[in-house]
Amino acid sequence: MRPLEIKTEKLTGWDVVYKSFDPAGEKLRESLCTLGNGYLGLRGAASGKSHSEDHYPGTYIAGLFNTLPTMVAGKKIFNEDLVNCPNPLLFSFRANKKKWTDSDETELLSHSQKLDLKVGLLLTTQRVKDRSGNITVIREKRIVSMKHPHLVCLQYDITPKNYSGELLIRSSIDGTVENSGVPRYRSLNSKHLLPISSGLSQHGILHLTMKTNQSGIEISTASKIKIFRGQRLTKPRVRLVKEKKKTSCELRVPAKKNETIRVEKTCAIFTSKDNISGSAKANAIKTALKAPSFSILEKSQKETWSKLWEKCDIKIQGDLFAQTVIRFHIFHLIQSASKNNIGIDAGLGPRGLHGEAYRGHIFWDEIFFLPFFNSHLPETAEALLLYRYNRLGEARKYARKSGYHGAMFPWQSGSSGKEETQSIHLNPMSGKWGPDLSRNQRHVSFAIAYNAWQHWVITGNRKFLASCGAEIILSIAKFSASLSVYDKTDGKYHTEGLMGPDEFHEKLPSSGSAGLRDNSYSNVFIVWTLLRAFDVLNLLSTEQSQKIKKKAGISAADLKKWSDISQKMNVTINPRGIISQFDGYFGLKELNWKAYRKKYGNIHRLDRILKSEGKSPDDYKVAKQADVLMLFYLFPADELHQLLSGSVCNFNKKLLRENYTYYETRTSHGSTLSKVVHCYVSHLLGMDKTSINWFTNVLEADIHDAKNGTTLEGIHTGIMGGSIDLALRAFAGVVIEKDQITVQPRLPAAWKQMDFCFQVRDVLVNMKVSNKSVRITTEKQKPGAKELVFIIKNKEITVPHKKRVSVKL
Repeated sequence: MRPLEIKTEKLTGWDVVYKSFDPAGEKLRESLCTLGNGYLGLRGAASGKSHSEDHYPGTYIAGLFNTLPTMVAGKKIFNEDLVNCPNPLLFSFRANKKKWTDSDETELLSHSQKLDLKVGLLLTTQRVKDRSGNITVIREKRIVSMKHPHLVCLQYDITPKNYSGELLIRSSIDGTVENSGVPRYRSLNSKHLLPISSGLSQHGILHLTMKTNQSGIEISTASKIKIFRGQRLTKPRVRLVKEKKKTSCELRVPAKKNETIRVEKTCAIFTSKDNISGSAKANAIKTALKAPSFSILEKSQKETWSKLWEKCDIKIQGDLFAQTVIRFHIFHLIQSASKNNIGIDAGLGPRGLHGEAYRGHIFWDEIFFLPFFNSHLPETAEALLLYRYNRLGEARKYARKSGYHGAMFPWQSGSSGKEETQSIHLNPMSGKWGPDLSRNQRHVSFAIAYNAWQHWVITGNRKFLASCGAEIILSIAKFSASLSVYDKTDGKYHTEGLMGPDEFHEKLPSSGSAGLRDNSYSNVFIVWTLLRAFDVLNLLSTEQSQKIKKKAGISAADLKKWSDISQKMNVTINPRGIISQFDGYFGLKELNWKAYRKKYGNIHRLDRILKSEGKSPDDYKVAKQADVLMLFYLFPADELHQLLSGSVCNFNKKLLRENYTYYETRTSHGSTLSKVVHCYVSHLLGMDKTSINWFTNVLEADIHDAKNGTTLEGIHTGIMGGSIDLALRAFAGVVIEKDQITVQPRLPAAWKQMDFCFQVRDVLVNMKVSNKSVRITTEKQKPGAKELVFIIKNKEITVPHKKRVSVKL
């Protein structure tokens, strides 16, 4: 189609609306308009288009990976990918034997698209004209069912505006797809699918079955077509069109001027890894055949999402942009992981089910988005934590292989829990491959322990703690201790060979070994993990404690050493109170930031820029994201003071300000997560204008693709979770601790009020906050749930169930 050139965007609180077609922004829009249900995600690609330079359909099923080899620089490397599965959407038509609507010779007269967050629906309306002057209005509704996780449905209305005649309708399932959504991966082997079977069942169900060529997972897609003229169901003859990796059916329908032809295409998708009886193919065909009509699916979609929004919505009065984008973020997190994740053994990666960046692997970003699931959808949070628990055995093997004890989780995890981080990395600025040392980010294990502990704090789920959470935390504590080496000369414990979240620093300048000494983020987290391990043992019964210690291989000598490490861990702090990112950081060179901004403009990926110039970020005081400030984001001031007690650090607000100022000026924000942290820390410091600026950056990160091309490869689940956390923990001032909930709102000036709910220890809390008052009601979700204690204006308030408590500030 010849595209329009004007792009506009409208946010309404519940809708994201695009008023025109922009080919340059199409892949971004596809990512932002992805529909999903936790089991699968379907990019918001036009149904009439196959893959092209401006257009990338993607279908991703949670936990469905495949590994392929590629020769790179004379070395065979292996990459595991979240597989782009067959595209069920493909649909086109032509009028009176003219060109197909997906032809480049068709002119697009108008285009609008609306993502309806309230009901999980994508609506597209187009007006097109073919070379003969035939004008057609096309209106498409699309659903990925939240209630029925294997179902995808299109309602496609075709209205001839100035002609009558015959429409030839073609519906396809396209298995020719590859994993080519990330340009820097395109030189790697990306053909994951082999054809198994295709055809048309005796009941008229079109089907295609493919199989991953290494992991051997069958993926079956089946589709049912219904066609209506007005309100009357018609049954035209179906013609099967088969290709090697693609199957289609064609139907001829008479059409009249201004009469709408409605087509319903309902697709069922199953895999051989699903918990089903019978084959994936049989289940797909059966489910497609028995699938309800679009109107029934749409009704159930509205009902299901309505219940989800009752639990998860955050209402913000006075800021339409923040209101819409916060809901947009909640929507995409729920689409990426939901109740449908329960029982499917899949983690949630930093790009959701929206694209192929990071190959769909699971990293540490959970630490930013699990707080949302813990307090709103705790069963989903548990399912995501079970993904980690189920890979404890592999984490133990990885630790032993690396010379450690306990459980060491990989920096990048996929299907098995083995390390999937590549040994080499392509720098897109220089076009050269270089060593990738990022697997030395052992802090991913600490993040998993943190997530397991926070799940306990928020949910009070003692059953999960005893069966899974405790073993995760204790196994990681054992690993943490094995990272720590005692030095008799200073009487301190130290660590070697680690990287922090910063990622720009992989080793000291001119060092022959990878990793860094005494990365402060890692060292502090080791202390935290060991202290929480003791807390866990105290929470369990004697019998449970003995059982877990035996299972994790923990002895009395281990516990004695843990206590010693927690009191003597080294963290380097200079006389001004600035925590050194790692030993030797203060001796690195300063960078001329002004010159680099002038030369390159966007310097987010300063590491790539420096390497393309033949330099190394290891030589400079530069950071992708500041490790040190992350500590202030995760730990309350009194807890951080305790964690730093072995370094004789008198934590106070002045120290916080010194660290923020020092690292903010030396951070390029190459990670979107960096701005979440800077927003929170500046808010702690009372820098309200600065904090709001950071928060705006956080909100704009995906919806405006602030990093210039990364969001089209998949949304950022970490920053979406981070934005929700900022709204609730920073601005609403809600901090959930073991024994109490502190509420200390400080809303942005434009925000008149926040209205939200969350769940804590089987109690549903409804809250309205402003800068003048707090109003709370609570309701038991399970029998026996205790009343909650809140700290408001430094006063302890117990809120009885179903009683409203109001406090003026």
